[in-house]
Amino acid sequence: MTKKNELKKQVDAAIQACLEKKAEELTILEMEKGAGAFTDYFVLCSGTNPRQIQAIADEVELRLKAAGMRPTHVEGYKQAEWVLIDYVDFVVHVFSEKARKFYDLERLWKSAKVLEPTQLKVVPRNRKIAAHSAERKKKRA
Repeated sequence: MTKKNELKKQVDAAIQACLEKKAEELTILEMEKGAGAFTDYFVLCSGTNPRQIQAIADEVELRLKAAGMRPTHVEGYKQAEWVLIDYVDFVVHVFSEKARKFYDLERLWKSAKVLEPTQLKVVPRNRKIAAHSAERKKKRA
């Protein structure tokens, strides 16, 4: 699997974790290469109280740990106003509603492309092409 597809799968796992814990206002930003961004994707979401914010962060870490990934950095977990979970190629931000409005990362990174979660689904290669090349290999043998 290509690095880009692998990355999409990881980001999708983080998104599913957020949704599992009823995160609100889920937004995915694909960061622009030349905009000074230090990562490829931001996953932003909100929780309604500190407990839910921590539960969302826990679920993200659990799912990605199951996929063999550990964050390089986690910040803000105790305060649960803005939990940042850094996986280098993508960063998950779990906000309280107040902190999200205050920091307004969507405005700050307005050059980023906003994606729908479905746009991160890895599409399997066309099976017809695979079948066709297998058929050609048989003929050569």
